[in-house]
Amino acid sequence: MGLSEDRDGFVMGEGAGVMLLEELEIAKSPLCTSPIPYYRNDHALMSSMLQSSKRHKKLISRCNFGKTVAMSDAQSEKDLIITKHKEPKERRIVVTGLGAVTPLGDDAHLFHTSLLEGVTGISDIQGFDCSEFPTRIAAEIKSLSTGGWISPKIAKKADKYLIYALVAGKKALVDAGITEQVSGELDKSRCGVIIGSAMGGLRVLNDGFEAIKVSYKKMSPFYIPYSLTNMASAVLAMDLGWTGPSYSISTACASSNYSILNATSHIIKGDTDIMLCGGSDGMIIPSGIAGLIACNALSQRNSDPTKAARPWDADRDGFVMGEGAGVLLLEELEHAKKRGTNIYADVLGGSLTCDAYHITAPHPEGVGMVSCMEKALAQSGVAKEDVNYINAHSPSTRLGDLREYQVVIRCFGKNPELRMNSTKSLIGHLLGASGAAEAVATIKAIQTGWIHPNLNLENPDKHVDAKVLVGPKKERLDIKVAMSNSFGFGGHNSSILFAPFKGN
Repeated sequence: MGLSEDRDGFVMGEGAGVMLLEELEIAKSPLCTSPIPYYRNDHALMSSMLQSSKRHKKLISRCNFGKTVAMSDAQSEKDLIITKHKEPKERRIVVTGLGAVTPLGDDAHLFHTSLLEGVTGISDIQGFDCSEFPTRIAAEIKSLSTGGWISPKIAKKADKYLIYALVAGKKALVDAGITEQVSGELDKSRCGVIIGSAMGGLRVLNDGFEAIKVSYKKMSPFYIPYSLTNMASAVLAMDLGWTGPSYSISTACASSNYSILNATSHIIKGDTDIMLCGGSDGMIIPSGIAGLIACNALSQRNSDPTKAARPWDADRDGFVMGEGAGVLLLEELEHAKKRGTNIYADVLGGSLTCDAYHITAPHPEGVGMVSCMEKALAQSGVAKEDVNYINAHSPSTRLGDLREYQVVIRCFGKNPELRMNSTKSLIGHLLGASGAAEAVATIKAIQTGWIHPNLNLENPDKHVDAKVLVGPKKERLDIKVAMSNSFGFGGHNSSILFAPFKGN
């Protein structure tokens, strides 16, 4: 009823809306379907357009299917919007804070220490009775103290993924030296949050499904809000009072990397100076485990859980479900310098591509993966020989591990210094949180000069050269450039490049 005083709520609808966005030069083709109303003076065509009013009128008057509509010079001048524009200074992005909630603990630095020691977070599932399931193991978070980090009200009602994200996000702030006093001095309109999630509030959804079987009156008012994938970003922004960009990205197991790269974009464009970004998932509940069993994705090595996650090993039989969150605090370099904060690493850039092939399987030739890695290098201006460490996506699946290995060798095989490992061999697969947790591991490797082992690589796949892979012990490595990969159901590919901070 619009603005009527008798309105009593909205009416649920359904549907979809799609917009096609196009680069201008392509849109100017003869099949352009809409007129182009104006150009800014910083567009590449602007100088030539201003030299010829006829050319300007021709460009601006294109319309349906190549036909043109007569337009007066006065109209053209009116529609032409010219603004003074200064070329922005190149903005450099650095990592200044790390937060992690993982099966190996909720401190990013102790998390990396455990990785180096080869500690595994995988054991029998304790959160529910799965005795009838063919998979009865996972990398659970057995305990997590939320005191001082989350209000008791949220801790009681919120989904696990939301709780993990809030704790990891706030710990990343503390790690970056953003105390309550420092926070009060920030321009909060230039601070944003992007926390991705593959599944969002799956437990809250599941509880709602059970409640509706009894009666609609049993439904919680938090059922919809706390099940949404964007709520981790929203609640974190509310707690901090940050009014810059705040949203979520859901691209399955690549959600974290997509979120991190979108966060860098906001800083580069000058929208923000600070971004909290990463991912969170908490899917170790009966329906989550059962759903992946149905996909034939999980390891069934129940008799020996610590041996279940074994990327690149010939005896791998599927991945192990994990849960948790990883959050990075990204900051524009000059902003970080003014704060006098510690800087962990440079974010050089990255790339996102899509296989457009299959909902769960990678492309058999790995074209999307290789394109992603090569575009990340090109976009960042990094030479292949400078990349000497890769934190791989490899989850311990027959297709995924081998395809990524082949692509890496295709891209970097001539580099004798190249080392590669998989964090999932120790903490399982955190789904939408995996990329951020692995980014934390990658950045700590850059900072400390130590890379963690590949657990359970006892019988390398016959198609793999084990010389490229890290062995059963941690290794010392002077990292020049590190690449962190994440690939997700639906063919989503992502690669991010980090490097030591040089201070110049």
